[in-house]
Amino acid sequence: MLVCYFDNTVGRPHISAMLNALSLLIGLVALPFALVGIIPFPFVPLINWIAFPIALTGTVVGMLSRGTAGRNLNLLLLIVSGVRLMLTGGFI
Repeated sequence: MLVCYFDNTVGRPHISAMLNALSLLIGLVALPFALVGIIPFPFVPLINWIAFPIALTGTVVGMLSRGTAGRNLNLLLLIVSGVRLMLTGGFI
């Protein structure tokens, strides 16, 4: 029997599916913060400092799963909130 040492879900496909669902759930929690953080009013973009670490956590969880939906959602949120923070210098 060939064993893959890099795949931590061999023989446990339900864990991989649950990690993808968890990653999607984390992304759905970060989504409202990222969308509100786009608004260009003073101090509202600071909400991106909340969205960025949540999306980063979701991306890491999504990388551990075999599914790609959760990982891709969180990567999109990372890009949106990260670019918004970069353009404004992290403040306003």
